[in-house]
Amino acid sequence: MGSLLVRGMIAGLLAGIIAFGFAKVFGEPQVDRAIGFEEQMSKAKGEPEEPEIVSREVQASIGLFTGVAVVGTAMGGLFALAFAFVNGRLTSFSPRVTAVVIALLGFIAIYIVPDLKYPANPPSVGSPETIGYRTQLYFGMIAFSLAALAIAISAARQFVASFGAWNAALIGAGVYIVLTSLAGYMLPSINEVPEGFPADLLWKFRVASLGIQAILWTGIAIIFGMLLERMSAKPAR
Repeated sequence: MGSLLVRGMIAGLLAGIIAFGFAKVFGEPQVDRAIGFEEQMSKAKGEPEEPEIVSREVQASIGLFTGVAVVGTAMGGLFALAFAFVNGRLTSFSPRVTAVVIALLGFIAIYIVPDLKYPANPPSVGSPETIGYRTQLYFGMIAFSLAALAIAISAARQFVASFGAWNAALIGAGVYIVLTSLAGYMLPSINEVPEGFPADLLWKFRVASLGIQAILWTGIAIIFGMLLERMSAKPAR
């Protein structure tokens, strides 16, 4: 377990470094544009300029790198724990394929589905007074999505003997879609995009956010799988 955890964290760190490069090139320009829009709105309202606690240069360089690296390392560690639980229990795939399957399901359940209900927003989008409420809703959607995934996997396993693996997987996918759709319908919607905010900026920011997450999950799966292969290739003492 300790060896898997270390490899997972290494994979997460390396994937985070790759994601940092993507975020720096494609994400930061959108953040700068959003901040510029926010400053223009503040000037138009006659509001005083807020003091800059951390410079924008630091935020876009070492701050961004530190944040992505820490998140990637933590994700890698959790990914390794999930792999240790799933491998040999819920799947009969090879370790490398199992890592890819876990990454795909995690990417869908933890990012894609919650993001469909509460998509990522750049600075100046969203009221500061509701940030706590919006955060609770977002993590609530993640919890619903993960619970739905667990129920869907359990349902699929129950139907394997009767309908075969492929049909059971389709049934599990249907269960997941129904449950997450109900959760998305019941949870309140939030739209706090200010009037006049550039639509292309909002779109590009959300695409960049999607790209960062896709790189993280894909990088962790591929690098973790490679590290597992190297570990299994070592001769036993």
